[in-house]
Amino acid sequence: MSRIKAALARWRVPLGFAFAAVVFWLAKPTSTTVAVGAAIAAVGEAIRIWAAGHVRKASEVTASGPYRWTAHPLYMGSSVMGLGLAVASASVASSVLVALYLAATLSAAISTEEKFLRGAFGEQYDRYRSGSGQRGRGFSVRQAIANREHRALIGLVLVVLLLAWKATYNEGLAVSRVVGLLRAVSSVVEHRLYTPAVTGSNPVPPI
Repeated sequence: MSRIKAALARWRVPLGFAFAAVVFWLAKPTSTTVAVGAAIAAVGEAIRIWAAGHVRKASEVTASGPYRWTAHPLYMGSSVMGLGLAVASASVASSVLVALYLAATLSAAISTEEKFLRGAFGEQYDRYRSGSGQRGRGFSVRQAIANREHRALIGLVLVVLLLAWKATYNEGLAVSRVVGLLRAVSSVVEHRLYTPAVTGSNPVPPI
């Protein structure tokens, strides 16, 4: 089991791309769901940026910024982003895939990370989890960039744009189908109004 968790934690980013492709294929977004979902996802990304501007991965027990309240704000932000993308996709199948991906990979990542931190920092990490760690450090844009959080931001923007494109395409296709249906109905009505009856009577001319 520990090997599976380690593998999921290690490969969660490549798996994310694969799941994202399937989610996009199954998605049935509308302009409304994309707008609402993007707003929710933006909150998640904001949490991640805040956390990335504080954390120094594998070199310390970070206790400032959002780490004052939760041990895993990056993963919390990812979960909120996932919720936003599920809303934007407007598809039960897509939402289930997002939930499965997050549940499997984030739980594995958290378990692996906590094991590493306890092994590397021992009592310092235990003190932090008990609420007595040091907290005196501000947000750093440079640190957020060093943690490559800008890549997550770019990825989110691209996903939202793709969903917006699909929503526009789907809505345009739906409008075209409605227009086609209306034209077909109109053609049938005109045909019945202006075609001579079987008795040979003349049709009533339009006024």
